[in-house]
Amino acid sequence: MASIRPFQSIRPAKELASAIPALPYDVYSSKEARDIVKQNSLSFLQIDRAETQFAPDTDMYSQPVYEKARDTLNEMIENGYFVKDKSPCYYIYALTQNGHTQTGLVGCASIDDYLEGRIKKHEHTREDKELDRIRHIDTISAQTGPIFLAYHMNASLNQILNAVKGTAPLYDFTSKDHVRHQVWQIKSIESINKITYIFEEIDNIYIADGHHRAASAVKTGLKRRTEHPDYDGSEEFNYFLSVLFPAEELHIYDYNRVVSDLNGYTFDKFLDMIRSGFEITDMGNEVCRPSCKGEIGLYGNGRWYLLKANPFLFSDDPVDSLDVSVLQNVILGPLLGIRHPKTDTRIQFMGGVRGLKALSEAVDSAGKGVAFAMYPTSMEELLRVADAGRLMPPKSTWFEPKLRSGLFIHQFER
Repeated sequence: MASIRPFQSIRPAKELASAIPALPYDVYSSKEARDIVKQNSLSFLQIDRAETQFAPDTDMYSQPVYEKARDTLNEMIENGYFVKDKSPCYYIYALTQNGHTQTGLVGCASIDDYLEGRIKKHEHTREDKELDRIRHIDTISAQTGPIFLAYHMNASLNQILNAVKGTAPLYDFTSKDHVRHQVWQIKSIESINKITYIFEEIDNIYIADGHHRAASAVKTGLKRRTEHPDYDGSEEFNYFLSVLFPAEELHIYDYNRVVSDLNGYTFDKFLDMIRSGFEITDMGNEVCRPSCKGEIGLYGNGRWYLLKANPFLFSDDPVDSLDVSVLQNVILGPLLGIRHPKTDTRIQFMGGVRGLKALSEAVDSAGKGVAFAMYPTSMEELLRVADAGRLMPPKSTWFEPKLRSGLFIHQFER
């Protein structure tokens, strides 16, 4: 049974709802974050990426940076830029992009559900990235970036959420990336109790996006448990900020690859070496977007090619049957020598939201290498991998639209 509960959110004052929230901290480089904060002094990046308030040569992982994040948050609360709800609530967070709306429930998930496998993962995490957010969460005693969770659609929950969505929203604004954000507050004790009970009847929840944020929040909670051995489980540090969406509403974009060289092969030799596993069609200048599972677009030597994987490359294994696994196991690893794509500097990953032109431009500007346009991993594939207790290759999924940080803040006790 999943334990989801309401919380007293710290959230932007209504008139600042469009100015404060920001995309997740790890979407930006340090320079990009600095430029945004310079343009918008209210941007939440001044808290999520507090090095933006220091000289450019400042170590972004130094303790004064985390303390500055804490002080800035406290100052903004004191100055009325944020408000804190008086009682625990659930919230509805709907995001609309390109005519598609996904509606999530904002609440807090249990770190024990994560530790005991009821909240299922599908990605590896890196300790260095975890450590940064652990120090951020622990220093400011709050979570600022929600975890993107998924669950199988529930008719009873839909009925409650749809009824609330029929009322006036708490926030309704469109961000600069043309995503509409709508928020409703659920204060009714009856509705809160019903929602909590519904999730108690749901066996599994899945991390769609935010594996590092989830791992960091859990480890911060465990640290607080060590510091407070008399904890009883009800403390806020036992829960982490989440937005839960029906899996059926989510859209995964392609996550594409650019490789900087051909591992010493000529392009023609490279094509010859992959012919045994793929049917290759020369598409010339026509941008090649895969139309179904098993298809991969290849760009190199100034031309696009359509690769159709032969059926024998796939298996019933939930991980090996992924297109990204076939690419890794058949081409990237054995031929191009990229056996550890998470750390190999020869490979670059590009979210499909950037478009396929970005792939050809990256290859052309370098004057060498190749790019691979992938067919998106499906939600069904993600759930199958997670249910099997397995992990996907790095950068298998790209979710859009991204949740905003600073729209909801979950504060801990010190």
